[in-house]
Amino acid sequence: MSSGALNGVYYLDVVKKILVIDDEPDLCELVRVNLDQAGYRVETATSGRDALQALRHSKPDLAVLDLMLPDISGTELCRKIRSDSALSDLPIIMLTAKAAEVDRVVGFELGADDYVTKPFSPRELTLRVAAVLRRRSAETAVEEVLERGPICLDAARHRCLVDGAEAALTAKEFNLLRELMARPGRVVTREALLECVWGSDVTVTSRTIDTHLKRLREKLGQSGDLIETVRGVGYRFADV
Repeated sequence: MSSGALNGVYYLDVVKKILVIDDEPDLCELVRVNLDQAGYRVETATSGRDALQALRHSKPDLAVLDLMLPDISGTELCRKIRSDSALSDLPIIMLTAKAAEVDRVVGFELGADDYVTKPFSPRELTLRVAAVLRRRSAETAVEEVLERGPICLDAARHRCLVDGAEAALTAKEFNLLRELMARPGRVVTREALLECVWGSDVTVTSRTIDTHLKRLREKLGQSGDLIETVRGVGYRFADV
């Protein structure tokens, strides 16, 4: 699949399908029009129930999700998506009026790929959609199954096995582990991890990475020691 750019917006040769989930019809239409002009195929849903039905009927390439829905909260819908094996790898951009740092942290911990606050620039949202899709496309190009010592990471199935037992990782923890396991014995800087896992989100700091790595190590048990801290630089996965 190849792509080109016009006025800073990437247009894909294969039309990508976007599902916009928001209970405000005017906002849905605004987002739909702008994404349609950028070359995407757009569907909309105005409730969590309708969104789940649409997702299970025909999986899109990306979802734009509002947190304030009339029936199911956006956070709960995100949990349902991430726990569904058929949808767990769906890229999600959260679109919400909640701008506090704690809301962003919760969003990313739930597995959001990006977070856009209202009011927003339709052009910025379009660019962020393109960035997330490019990042996911690059991720699928890396080795699908990584095995290092007792840890097996299956990217296609979004599963992490430690000594044969499954470790329940969030999307961010999974992506952090994959970035490190793909480069055994090599130091990956905090800046590189920020770019690879969080992309354009400028609110995420190196402290956020340290917090996620701490939780990741805990979930890996004794195998968490394979993730080594290189003080003042970043992290390294042991060359085993």
